[in-house]
Amino acid sequence: MTHPWFEGVATPRVLAHRGLVTPDAARAGIVENSFAAVAAAHSAGAHYVESDCHRTADGVVVLFHDDDLSRVTGDPRRISDVTVRELEHLMAARGGIITLAQALNAFPTVRFNLDVKATDAATAVGTAIAPFADRVLVTSFSDERRRAALGAARAVGEASGRSIRPATSGGRGTIGRVLAAVSARSDRLVARALAGVDALQVPERQGRLRIVTPRLVAAAHRHDVEVHVWTVNAPDDMVRLVEMGVDGIVTDRADVALAALA
Repeated sequence: MTHPWFEGVATPRVLAHRGLVTPDAARAGIVENSFAAVAAAHSAGAHYVESDCHRTADGVVVLFHDDDLSRVTGDPRRISDVTVRELEHLMAARGGIITLAQALNAFPTVRFNLDVKATDAATAVGTAIAPFADRVLVTSFSDERRRAALGAARAVGEASGRSIRPATSGGRGTIGRVLAAVSARSDRLVARALAGVDALQVPERQGRLRIVTPRLVAAAHRHDVEVHVWTVNAPDDMVRLVEMGVDGIVTDRADVALAALA
């Protein structure tokens, strides 16, 4: 790959899914996407941290997966309805809230894989990541949100004279077009679907549909696109997928993956 996000780190890549929360840390009350979880992934040796972006009521982008706080903190409010100060209080005993700006600045050697979870966060995410575009991959289930974030990053970069854009992984629409093109055995359609995309980040299966196949991996590789599979926690599955040719494993247990794939 030509984008700096991929350079200098050998495949298979281990992407720490929402940071790293070991069983001991979980028993101590640490939760995913917290400052402590990101720090634990970094400490374990993970070069990549996968996380999610929402925007608070006062406009701060934070790393948080769900739309609301109920699963993680028991508070039913939406992220967009609370301030970052309120989040700091709620997350204080859970590993600490981490803002996108804090993540990018506090962990200067970590490469982030950021999923834009909310439409109102796309522009703010793009603006924040522009100065760090060499070590950010931006994605979203929504190609529209993904492109909005990329557009905002590009605008900030052009205004400041920076030429590097963030790397990017296709959303559901892009993935659907790639799968259809692979099924039709049309390399021309595969090339069109993968235009502007650096990686495909997909589950191995979606219900009864097998997504990750040797044919998909080969098609992506022909067009210099990597395939990363989420969320894989069993070492045997990690090894099996890597032997198939997969380039990256997104996992809740980055420590286990780093050992299994060493």
